[in-house]
Amino acid sequence: QVQLVESGGGLVQAGGSLRLSCAASGRTFTGYAMGWFRQAPGKERQFVASMRFIGSEYYADFVKGRFTISRDNAKKTVYLQMNSLKPDDTAVYYCAASSTWPSFKSDYWGQGTQVTVSS
Repeated sequence: QVQLVESGGGLVQAGGSLRLSCAASGRTFTGYAMGWFRQAPGKERQFVASMRFIGSEYYADFVKGRFTISRDNAKKTVYLQMNSLKPDDTAVYYCAASSTWPSFKSDYWGQGTQVTVSS
């Protein structure tokens, strides 16, 4: 089992920045690729970014150049730095862990953290 706990969400104005964190506990963190997804009201959950143990980052087109995923394996934490935020980025952001790569199939989910971007 892997437990994931997100933090860092909040309310920010358009053009601002937030950094989300996802702390993992349980089984070997380095054995999992980590990813971020988001779900806006009335919409399906969508992929945002992912990365494996080291390197090999992938991003959804709508966040390229604005969001950066990173991980600190010693702290068992994955981050999502979000810059130049837009109102369309408003959603609940979820952290996920996958035992497969490059096909990311989420084995574990966090509870989510709300991000609200005001115009």
